[in-house]
Amino acid sequence: MMNFTIRHGDLDSVMEVLHAIPEFDHLPSKEIINQRIAGVPNLILTAHDASATLGFKIGYVREGVFYSWLGAVHPQSRQNGIAKALADEQEKWARQQGYDRIWMKTRNRFPEMLIMAIRRGFKITGIETRDTLSENRIYLEKHF
Repeated sequence: MMNFTIRHGDLDSVMEVLHAIPEFDHLPSKEIINQRIAGVPNLILTAHDASATLGFKIGYVREGVFYSWLGAVHPQSRQNGIAKALADEQEKWARQQGYDRIWMKTRNRFPEMLIMAIRRGFKITGIETRDTLSENRIYLEKHF
């Protein structure tokens, strides 16, 4: 298990990790991320060790509900509890802000994310079909 800390992050740290994620075909730019979170309650969390950013999680309020939008862990740092720690902190923050639920979506091609969400108590609430089965969106929600 590696030592890391979770803190309120910044977009430069997020971009550092995003560029290292092989699963993402279309990376959102810093400008796109800023547009998504501008003017609404939001939370950017980052995980760090002594020398690098290891992962991040971004969420914001969408239609009155906290939406866990984007997150990733650097491939070399996976399987160390970083994603779980980021999700724990995000859910804790959302509850402290008075939200009674959190929602997210993932794609069929990210089974690890789907499994993690279900293990964390998320329930599937819908599926948006796409031309390719692997690109189907799976909507999930967790009530606190």
